[in-house]
Amino acid sequence: MEKMKTIRTVCARDCYDTCTLQADVDDDNRIRAVKADPDHPITRGITCPRGAADGKRLNLNRIDGPHVRKSGKHLKTGWQPALDRVAEKLKRTLREHGPSAVLHLDYAGNVGMLTRVFPKRLWNAIGATQTDGAVCSKSGHAALSLHYGASYGQQPEDVLHKRLIVFWGMNAAVSFPHLWHLACKARKESDARIAVIDPRLNATAEKADLHLQPRPGSDVALAYGLLNYLIQHDAADKQFIAQWTRGFEQLADRVRNWTIARTAATTGVEADHLTRLGKWLADRKPSVTNIGIGLQKCDRGADQVRAAAFIPAVLGLHRGFFYGNGAAWNIDGNLVSGRSLSRPVSKVVAQVAVADLIGAGQFKFIFISGMNPAVTLPNTRAFETGIQRQDVFTVVQDGHWTDTARLADVVLPVPLYLEKDDLIIPWTHRYVNFNPGVADPVVDCRSEVDIMQSIARRLGRTENWLFENPWPVLDKAFENAFENGGLADLKSGKTLRLRTKPLQAYPTPSGRIEFAAASAEGFDPMPVASAAERGADECPFVLLTSATRKYTHTQFQETFGRIPAVVEINPGDAKKLGLLDGQPVLLENDQGSVRVLTQVTDRVPPKTLWCPRQFVDAAGTPQNSLMSSRPQQIGKGPRFNSTRVRVRPDKD
Repeated sequence: MEKMKTIRTVCARDCYDTCTLQADVDDDNRIRAVKADPDHPITRGITCPRGAADGKRLNLNRIDGPHVRKSGKHLKTGWQPALDRVAEKLKRTLREHGPSAVLHLDYAGNVGMLTRVFPKRLWNAIGATQTDGAVCSKSGHAALSLHYGASYGQQPEDVLHKRLIVFWGMNAAVSFPHLWHLACKARKESDARIAVIDPRLNATAEKADLHLQPRPGSDVALAYGLLNYLIQHDAADKQFIAQWTRGFEQLADRVRNWTIARTAATTGVEADHLTRLGKWLADRKPSVTNIGIGLQKCDRGADQVRAAAFIPAVLGLHRGFFYGNGAAWNIDGNLVSGRSLSRPVSKVVAQVAVADLIGAGQFKFIFISGMNPAVTLPNTRAFETGIQRQDVFTVVQDGHWTDTARLADVVLPVPLYLEKDDLIIPWTHRYVNFNPGVADPVVDCRSEVDIMQSIARRLGRTENWLFENPWPVLDKAFENAFENGGLADLKSGKTLRLRTKPLQAYPTPSGRIEFAAASAEGFDPMPVASAAERGADECPFVLLTSATRKYTHTQFQETFGRIPAVVEINPGDAKKLGLLDGQPVLLENDQGSVRVLTQVTDRVPPKTLWCPRQFVDAAGTPQNSLMSSRPQQIGKGPRFNSTRVRVRPDKD
């Protein structure tokens, strides 16, 4: 009978949950099953379909060795010639164009410290251009930091002690299931109420006690209406406001005219729903406002996040919101990445707009890791055009054949998280476990650290810190990070807790919560409520996109099939356009068009569409070809959920 051993590991994806998992491994060091750790304080024996399928995904669509493009085809080659070619092209670019013509384009396909952070040392050493990493959540972090000094807030398990749990622009039942389960536990055991604010009737809203459906982009008005209700009904905590905040008089003046009637007319939310939530906020203390990343992916996304975050402060709650908690940890990330060790100052460009720069030929050498930008960047047409220029050399480092890897000049395969040792730090909860390589790599691959150091040697770099063993570096970077141990304890199998900065610490200029941000430069110190709808005449529909259960960004399509190219449309809109359920249609604007199948449903309100994010249609056109690459003012984040389109039948 085949023997099994169970090894604890940690999912390394860009995800709220950061599950601690258990891998069942046979005598041949092959994974037979992956399941959730029942003893972990957050994971609690629950994982998503993706985590459960990780063992299977190891063997699907893998890059089975280094590949070099020749005559339009990728040919498998050895590591030495592949790395030699990369180093040769990089040397030439540095010599002829300088480090600013080298772009390191990365994101969070794997968030491991040895996968994502330590390998940045090479790019920091040579002064390569890097991006600001703002394509996902940065505008929200910047918005919260304006008023709170840092963006961290409540811990997920704090939900268990709340009487009201608000999910604002967060479909937690799908994108943060462990927080959702904690919220349901609080409702069952402590009579908590759950309210959801989202234009779409999503899986979380279906099971909530109250669902508010604002028009897309009207959330500042909604927040101001609720704030005015609380102030007018004497629910503002005057003592807390006097001791811990500044600018309340300005806020009260800003929201004074946002009556329930005006708020309802502006947002489309029923007046009685506004009143009910206002009463719950006033009466059911303490509460927590869980702010979803999707809330800030629109024209005034940063304003929407900071407006929502004012409500807990008016109620007298220290950081009574959740958005992301990475800013609460005491980790020296600049030491790990080498940013604090390097002399050259890297040029930083807006990640949201980087496709435009690539399309214009600004970079001659592009190294891509942890990202599939051919699909995930806004304005993907410009990206694809740019990396296929004759004067651009592109290297992709990945574990799977992605849309981007298929466009690269050199493809370097790396192990997946189940195949290597690493350290995964959550950006939501504070529980950390060691991530051991639980299985032998199934393909010929090398770690990101090995690849980085191999290229550095070929470049003739002499900085000792490029070639350090990364584990002592991590030991130093985390020396003040944990409450109950260190790196050696993690490696022995212990679960450690990250130290967290105090909720009542506000590193703003005043040392308090600032309703009117003193650090605002070039924009309004308070959120702006705007009902403007750019392009509504020519493109009458707002297109919303969000995550689904089976995919992390573009990952897992080799496991579950392609992301469905479908669009949800309100029955009234479908009737006006003469559309039937399941009918092929084009979504189009001045940037292009994509082909999708309709799903006629009242889950979306009139003039609002919804699609699973980041699909590629049957013609090979990415959804994000429709998306603007113009960054937001605050935080330089994306505008995905302000995309306007028109709908017409696809007659081809």
